[in-house]
Parts: sequence; structure tokens; C-alpha cells
Amino acid sequence: MFPIHDDTPTRLTPYFTYGVIIACVLIFIWQLSLGDLGPSAIYSFGVIPAVLLSGKSLPVGLDILPAWMTIFSSMFLHGGWMHLIGNMLYLWVFSNNVEDAMGHKRFIVFYLMCGLLAAMTQAMLDPASEIPMIGASGAVSGVLGAYLLLHPHARILVIIPIGFLIYTPWIPAFWVLGFWFVLQIFNSWLSASDAGGIAYGAHMGGFVAGMLLIPLFKYRNVPLFAPASTERRVFRK
Repeated sequence: MFPIHDDTPTRLTPYFTYGVIIACVLIFIWQLSLGDLGPSAIYSFGVIPAVLLSGKSLPVGLDILPAWMTIFSSMFLHGGWMHLIGNMLYLWVFSNNVEDAMGHKRFIVFYLMCGLLAAMTQAMLDPASEIPMIGASGAVSGVLGAYLLLHPHARILVIIPIGFLIYTPWIPAFWVLGFWFVLQIFNSWLSASDAGGIAYGAHMGGFVAGMLLIPLFKYRNVPLFAPASTERRVFRK
């Protein structure tokens, strides 16, 4: 199930959302340009729990940033095109409404805090891990958690491929994001924390962080649990 649009209008142009998407794409192109040095960049700028929490050190030449700064640099690195596209798609669909609810400056802080708390959640689950964590998914998960509380009744246009058929129904955000979160829990249960795959702990930590932070960051006049929008956008074939 892939979300591609929502029906909730916004007032502000989401400049920071656009900036994050552009930055992530450009940095990924830079990663590709490194060729065989690409993995070294991931170790230098990704979050390594053992370095961050357990006192381990990177080899000389790879220790470019202090460990705490890699929490933020890691948010702009990605492990492949699908990793990048998936994160940017969710950011594109859901982030504009969250940025609209708090303004650009607050959203910058909110986004970075969600990414930080997501990374710390994953790191604390396995503080001895020497596998670098990269990707915007922790911060994006925070955006999803915030969106769920802001617009649970919004309708999300999703793509559901079933065999050779593709369905594009409108589904309430509560079900789309609730299913996403349950899927993270299920996949986390199936996957070993040191398997070097997906950091499901960061996804769950970021999601919960977004839910906890949105009441503090949103404008006072912005309600939680808003009713379904009466403004529907029409898509022409």
C-alpha cells in the first residue's frame, strides 16, 4: 500500500519539506558519485550505536564528525533508490500538513527532534551494534505520528497492487497510518536487531515521538483530531 496524496488542504507553502527532499536527493547523488568510497561515507556520517553510546571509536580517517552530530547527518543519507523514494514519498504526502500546523521554524526543530529520538530509540535497543543507521525514516515517522493526531479522518489516496491489478482507493488516515505502525511492530518482532536490515525501532520511536511532540509544537488554534475535510480535490484522468 503506497500513499500518493491526501485530501487535507494547507495554507502555507512547505518550504522546509521541499528543502529536505531536495537535500536528500542531492546528497544521495553525491553518495553515488563516491563509487567504492560510498560505504566509508556511511560509516563516517551514519549513526553507529557502539560509537554513540558504548565508547567505541572509528578508524582514523572515518571519524569526521563527533558521534552526536551523526544523529543529524544520518537523516540525509540513504542506502539505495528505493530507500530514498519511499522516505521522500511519505514525506511529500504527509509533511506539508504538519509543517502547516506549526510553521516553518517550529517544524525544523520538530523534524530534527523526531529524528534524534528515533535514532536514540534504535541505539538504546542495541547499544553495542556497530552497524551504521542512515535514512530519513526516523524523522519521517515522527511526521506520520503527528499527522495521525492532527488529521485521523483525512482521506489518503493509496495504490494497492494485487497481482496484475492496481487499486487506488481513498482510505482514512487512521487506517493507513495505523496499519503502517502495526506493520513496524510486526516486522520488528520478526527481525533481529543486529541483522543489518531496517531499523524498525527507529520507526516506532520516531512515530511515538511525533505523537508526543505535536501538542507542544502546533499552533494553539490548530485542533487535534480534526474532522474530515470538506474540501476535496478532483483528479482528472
